[in-house]
Amino acid sequence: MDETTRTTVLRRAALNNAAWCDAVCRVHGLVPRYDGEQLWFSARRTPPMYPDAVTLEPGVPAGSVVRGVDTASPGCSVKDSFADLDLAGAGFEVLFEAQWIHRRAGAPLPEAEGEAAGLEWSEVSGAEELAAWEAAFDGGEGIEGDGLFRPALLGEGIVFLAGREGGRIVAGAVASTGGGVVGVSNLFGAAWAGVLGAVSARWPELDVVGYEHGEDLEAAVRGGFAPVGPLRVWLFAH
Repeated sequence: MDETTRTTVLRRAALNNAAWCDAVCRVHGLVPRYDGEQLWFSARRTPPMYPDAVTLEPGVPAGSVVRGVDTASPGCSVKDSFADLDLAGAGFEVLFEAQWIHRRAGAPLPEAEGEAAGLEWSEVSGAEELAAWEAAFDGGEGIEGDGLFRPALLGEGIVFLAGREGGRIVAGAVASTGGGVVGVSNLFGAAWAGVLGAVSARWPELDVVGYEHGEDLEAAVRGGFAPVGPLRVWLFAH
């Protein structure tokens, strides 16, 4: 992959991720904004595990990012999509680093590994199934009340995929369109083969992106993804 193509893939992955974050925030009553083509941000604190800002282009000024977010509330974070921000001087520290991953449309599907080989895959539909999916995803440690993932997220461009064993959800992921690609997030249950099969069946013409680190990155590479560039998540510390 040449540098121009790689940068295009990274931009699409960042835009896709911002669109997914935007959808989650809006079902929680927030109204995030886009600052041109450079930045997505929410002026109010976002739900747990979701950033308050996502950079969409390389070279976004750190001041532009910090001005738009709520550092007065605990947990403020920034997804530095190109790993080129220095937010330490603004009171942030690096929470983790990861790699964007990319898989071209039409690439051969991987074989399921271990226990995931016998799972039956389907799309989640309705509030009851979504609640069961979230319980499997977080082990029952979710947000009190209506949960993190609300039924309003179930739509044309967002699919919650469930791998079932004996009718019980034991694996899954979220697939969302945006930026001209399909983004896969919230993967659990060693499920790349089943997830990619379901994604390919729904959007055969679109490349697949996401981000992972550590052992999860190794599993993604075995599933046919290529690391294409670093990202960094910053957390406001003081």
